[in-house]
Amino acid sequence: MRALVILHPGFEEIEAVSPIDLLSRANVEVVSASTTDGRTVLGRSGITLMADTLLADAASEAFDAVILPGGPGIGDLRENRILCDLLQRQHAAGKWLACICAAPLLLLDAGLLDGGTRYTCHPSVEEELPGRAEAAAVALDGTILTSRGAGTAVEFSLALIEKLRDRKTAEAVAESICLGGSRTANLQEE
Repeated sequence: MRALVILHPGFEEIEAVSPIDLLSRANVEVVSASTTDGRTVLGRSGITLMADTLLADAASEAFDAVILPGGPGIGDLRENRILCDLLQRQHAAGKWLACICAAPLLLLDAGLLDGGTRYTCHPSVEEELPGRAEAAAVALDGTILTSRGAGTAVEFSLALIEKLRDRKTAEAVAESICLGGSRTANLQEE
């Protein structure tokens, strides 16, 4: 299993680091990719992460999941053709797309979110998205997994582990971080 985490200037650090860390604990190979022309990326709270590669280089590779953290930098990605094409190819291949916070806006821009798609997002972007966002911490529609924001990043990551691996692995990871039981039970499915 391989997952690609997109790092963009202004990304929400918890929303990027939680899936990187927890997926790694579940033996998923995690590759982080910068949307800039350099590998260092500054998050919204001033924390810099070093990406493994550049999005331009990773976009042609195969991944079981593409993960998009939110944050104020999402607005600058809305016309990123490389990212839009990657999301469309990932979806067409039946592979996972996982977006948290404001990142579902990128699904909309890629033509992958319509009024009938179940999703959740940060309340600040609900009015821009079609249909009605669910109040759930995590929502699932086909191979699209969405979550509300920084406070739901661990649940988001565990739900993705459950989909990429299985519930037992997600529960073991939750227990290993002293979460006090599985948080994957709150996953809202079709």
